[in-house]
Amino acid sequence: MTDDTKNASEEDIAVERAADRLADRYPEVPRERIDELVEKHHEEFDGAPVRDFVPVLIEHDVKQELNAEERAD
Repeated sequence: MTDDTKNASEEDIAVERAADRLADRYPEVPRERIDELVEKHHEEFDGAPVRDFVPVLIEHDVKQELNAEERAD
């Protein structure tokens, strides 16, 4: 396994854990919606040279989007 592959799988695991935390924090939001938002925000970081904080940034961005949707309702 190369370092890039190892880092990619570690990132994928961290992103999945972030999605799990979001699902716990927003039980009223369907998991499919959370996964959709996580994927959308993950794609925004494609090509980013520094990957260490991508899962944290994704979680933050999804929280902001869900909170904004909640306020709009």
